[in-house]
Amino acid sequence: MNWWTRALKSLVSADERDRLDLFRMFPSIRRFLAARHHYAYMRIASDLLFIFILLLGLFGPREPENNIAVFLSWGVVWPAIVLSWFFVGRMWCGICPFPGLGVFLQNKGWTLNLPVPRLLQKYGVYSSVFLLALIIWTEIVGGLDRSPLGTAFFLLAIVFGASLLSVLFSGQAWCRHLCPLGRISGAAATLAITEFRPDHDKCRGCTTFACKRGAPGKRGCPVYLGAFNVQNNLHCLVCGHCLPACDRDSPQLLLRNPYSELIRNKGRYITCTYIVPFLIGSQLARFFRESPNYAKLQATFGMSDAVLFSILLVLGFAVVLGVIHYGSKLFGITEDPMFGKFSPMVPILIPMSFTGELVYRMHYFTAGVGDFIPTAGRQFGLMVLEKLQFTVPEFPVQVLAAVFMLNGSIAGCYILWQFCLRDFAGLVGFRNFLGINLLIIALLVSYLIVIF
Repeated sequence: MNWWTRALKSLVSADERDRLDLFRMFPSIRRFLAARHHYAYMRIASDLLFIFILLLGLFGPREPENNIAVFLSWGVVWPAIVLSWFFVGRMWCGICPFPGLGVFLQNKGWTLNLPVPRLLQKYGVYSSVFLLALIIWTEIVGGLDRSPLGTAFFLLAIVFGASLLSVLFSGQAWCRHLCPLGRISGAAATLAITEFRPDHDKCRGCTTFACKRGAPGKRGCPVYLGAFNVQNNLHCLVCGHCLPACDRDSPQLLLRNPYSELIRNKGRYITCTYIVPFLIGSQLARFFRESPNYAKLQATFGMSDAVLFSILLVLGFAVVLGVIHYGSKLFGITEDPMFGKFSPMVPILIPMSFTGELVYRMHYFTAGVGDFIPTAGRQFGLMVLEKLQFTVPEFPVQVLAAVFMLNGSIAGCYILWQFCLRDFAGLVGFRNFLGINLLIIALLVSYLIVIF
């Protein structure tokens, strides 16, 4: 069987035995990740882009039409991160520039090196979801996505938070417990077509745990996992630190069915339980805010943008939580003797939540990409670039958005079908099965109404 045939089979097969180890098939991928200088080059590129955007935001023109920092941040980098989730999971976190200063301070020994408190480990997820809500609210109501200076201050605030925790605690505590971008990336990574996993047969008998603790001259796992501990894509950064440390060649990079992890874990993780309803609710609120009906509603009730959008944000979150609760009630099973409590509706709605985010960022990108080169021309005094302005037609963007959202809803129906076909065969009645599908369709229709 050709490698591409095996690759296609691994992407569509529900059988985990069909996963393809990309390290074995393409050893150059393993060598690339294991060679730390390759990651160093990517980190340097990421850091240089970050510094460039920061300098433009702090010292460049204040008007977004004269400063490319805004579009680079919200129209290029952020959509690129969203796209990366579907292919390489949380790999972006491995080259993220935000913890860079904190890592530098730790390398210099300027850290208290305290153990991460249990309070932060237990409740960090709630704080990170709150921070995500604050970012989205500030982006929309405060016009963060239209303010070069505001974008720069936002980036500096994240650097400050990551650095502060690095001074207090060992490792990258911000990335593991508080970072809102890390939380959303971790939840989205459950949809990735790749997964970084150990070969437990090779791990058996290991006493050094070098993949977690490190080895002489080799750094350990920055998020306290180690390859042998990786069971899902929520926390692993695919940073490659464990590859040169492991002397048993255990880590694998597997090509897989993108819904296999959702089907296997069944929404057991609290990160996804809160991220998913918030994302869907916020997306519906954000899309509705761009429609003419939003202005009419504002005029009718005499509310400010801040108040009305806040209400819609909370209302959207509450409605989607209600959908999840009612759908779980229809499913009828929320606890299993083997793996405990779970929320069946969360993995069912994860594809829709992240395709919705992709669609929202795609709208921002297509609305601004035609003016990017002229903006650069105005900022750097190259007025001849004004002639290169263009407009992306709205109709194909809307068609693509509809295709993405339809794909997200079909994926949710597929995950539900797999639940009923495999682990819960015969336990979910046909009417209840149909009712959950109707809930998925209702959310899809809601998306299409606010988008179009």
